[in-house]
Amino acid sequence: MIQLTATPVSALVDEPVHIQATGLTPFQMVSFQASLEDESGNMFYSQAHYRANEFGEVDLKHASSLGGDYMGVHPMGLFWSLKPEKLLTRLLKKDVMNKPFQVQLKLYDLELIVNNKAASAPKASLTLERWYVAPGVTRIQVREGRLRGALFLPPGEGRFPGVIDLFGGLGGLLEFRASLLASRGFASLALAYFNYEDLPAKPEVTDLEYFEEAANFLLRHPKVFGPGVGVVSVCQGVQIGLSMAVNLKQVTATVLINGTNFPFGIPQVYRGKIYQPFPYSAQLISTSALGLLELYRIYETTEVGASQYLFPVEEAQGHFLFIVGEGDKIINSKAHAEQAIGQLRRHGKNNWTLLSYPGAGHLIEPPYSPLCCASMTRDLKLHWGGEVIPHAAAQEHAWKEIQRFLRKHLIPDMTSPL
Repeated sequence: MIQLTATPVSALVDEPVHIQATGLTPFQMVSFQASLEDESGNMFYSQAHYRANEFGEVDLKHASSLGGDYMGVHPMGLFWSLKPEKLLTRLLKKDVMNKPFQVQLKLYDLELIVNNKAASAPKASLTLERWYVAPGVTRIQVREGRLRGALFLPPGEGRFPGVIDLFGGLGGLLEFRASLLASRGFASLALAYFNYEDLPAKPEVTDLEYFEEAANFLLRHPKVFGPGVGVVSVCQGVQIGLSMAVNLKQVTATVLINGTNFPFGIPQVYRGKIYQPFPYSAQLISTSALGLLELYRIYETTEVGASQYLFPVEEAQGHFLFIVGEGDKIINSKAHAEQAIGQLRRHGKNNWTLLSYPGAGHLIEPPYSPLCCASMTRDLKLHWGGEVIPHAAAQEHAWKEIQRFLRKHLIPDMTSPL
């Protein structure tokens, strides 16, 4: 009897799953297919083809995919190789508390797959649950003063290291990373800063005092360790995270994922200081062979006069973790990180770590998330970049390093990384 098993059937999205098929004929060719429907009804699919061993078994932990959406030994390949049926669609979890993503796994005879469509019923199937929040994590809607966001607290009495989670140009409130961080033991504040509830849709300036209020709010919570908080930021959020590290003594550990070392778009203001945005060169916008916009060349930070726009990172008292995808087509994040590190070095600072991933794109997300190499954002077809397999490896490695870095610098008296 053919059986398809997966262990565990229900797990957090950053946890691996052990998938096996048994009861096949020796050396039988089969196709594994995965599908997922997001909260908007968009479908995502992946498939990989395998040959059973002499015992009629396929164990994805050891077996090599011979074709499909990836090749080689990749136990979680069916998850990170999921592709949208509708092009330019990004997989984003919105309701993290109440419903998991459900992944349908099906096993077919390879000979019955024609044009990626199954010609008959699957030999076996099952449904997996992929959660963004662990049991016992609580979510508290934040509307304190002008602060808007969601605070996620791990189960237990605490206290816990506190982290502010910042996303980029999408605006609104994205909670999936903060809920996962809380599932891993961090008190995590998913912080909105534009285009959410009564926050301005298109702010004219970035007021850093808003983010200072967020840091103080987190530190006042009885379940949060002091004396400092961490920041995890990506894309447009990086310019805010970096400025927080420079200006706010409360920020002692800052994760910067694919961003700039200067403000862009609009000015930043903080207690009388004004950081003007770096002027961009519109003539350096490029278009890929598929008509996707690439923006990574538009900031020429080596030109004469560019230094006046750069954040004085040497003034930061905390520690930095720079994470860059070398295949980023939106921001030249490696160059910007290396420039910031150069400033730190010239001032005798060694409070930084750089993780640079060849083949990884802009949207480095939690492990096993599908690569989104392009999507429609604000009516623009943006090329985020990245290659499927190296991007997946980068996400898995970076997630562990982010947690290790935050624990090392936020938990009192912690002398070595976990």
